[in-house]
Amino acid sequence: MRRAVGAKGGQVTQRVTLQEVDERWRNRQGHRPKVNPARLILWPMSVAAPRPPVPADKLRIGLILPTWTTTDVRWSEVLEIAGTAAEVGFDALYVSDHLLLPSNNAELKRRAGVDFPDDPDVELEGYLECFSVLAALAVAIPRLSLGSFVASTAYRNPGLMAKMAVTIDDISDGRLILGLGAGDSEGEHLTFGFPHEQRVGRFEEALQIIKRLFSAESIDFDGAHHHIRAARLLPAGPRRGGPPILIGTLNPRPRMRRLVAQYADVWNGWLGYTDARPESAAAQLRIIDDACREHGRDPNTLVATTAVRGAMPASGYVPRPDERPLAGPPREMAETLRGHAELGIAEVQVALTMGGSEGVRAFAPVIEELRSRS
Repeated sequence: MRRAVGAKGGQVTQRVTLQEVDERWRNRQGHRPKVNPARLILWPMSVAAPRPPVPADKLRIGLILPTWTTTDVRWSEVLEIAGTAAEVGFDALYVSDHLLLPSNNAELKRRAGVDFPDDPDVELEGYLECFSVLAALAVAIPRLSLGSFVASTAYRNPGLMAKMAVTIDDISDGRLILGLGAGDSEGEHLTFGFPHEQRVGRFEEALQIIKRLFSAESIDFDGAHHHIRAARLLPAGPRRGGPPILIGTLNPRPRMRRLVAQYADVWNGWLGYTDARPESAAAQLRIIDDACREHGRDPNTLVATTAVRGAMPASGYVPRPDERPLAGPPREMAETLRGHAELGIAEVQVALTMGGSEGVRAFAPVIEELRSRS
């Protein structure tokens, strides 16, 4: 992380340039800037420069792979979709980390007061296991970045998760993005026997352990939820400091905002079930950038990404009354994505409403439009 002399002679941290953002994503031997909460520089609100816009033809597009189903899903189908995504120009592939959830319609019922998982009328979605899929993709799909979206730290011991991450980073030759979250489904936790209480406190301890294991020879840790003795990652993985950590949020409360500011290399704003318009992304980004300043970090050292639902016309998907997905003809979709890039967002991940390779090919004109008219 570079430093420059401020107007009054004090040191301030410069924003990350677009070139450095690109290198952070693409350079296999590069390492991410570290943010040590104990050594943060206090930022006056007026010092940090606004996020520079990302050229639209440099905006990365990621695909959230459909690894879930209410009936059955097979790895062969996921692999075919991933291969098609690489062929048509996606930059990254992301894999959800869930075990068993209500389907979209059932989720609406649950919010209206139907219990999960006790109600037999609730339709459930099952998922392929996240890190198993990522390891297979690391071998099968070259070049593209690969990420967990996002892995719940409640489902795995944080030391084991760090070990899994550096192993997949090695298999992929340094292409992993470790997306992490606190886990928001109480029913999912209870069904599989994972504790749900104090989940954000558990998440913070997991972040501390994983970050330290990525950067240290050996660590001890005594927390309220986790205890580690002389743990180390051997082998350490291909990248000094480990793979970049992405933290995803949806309308985050102050504590989660602080965790993003202190521990994340990449922030993701989940807009998938709400509003894909740039105005919505700007509101979420403003919250996170303000949190960075509040906790002593230059927002421009945090790579910003957003995730949206891509409502493909041929899918027959009907948005809810309160939902504004990425929709319309390719030119209109591309224009929406340009609006995200103008905010300084480096990547947009898309969950398509049209399944299979056909859905990916149907989205290809959006990528072409985005890159040809920039």
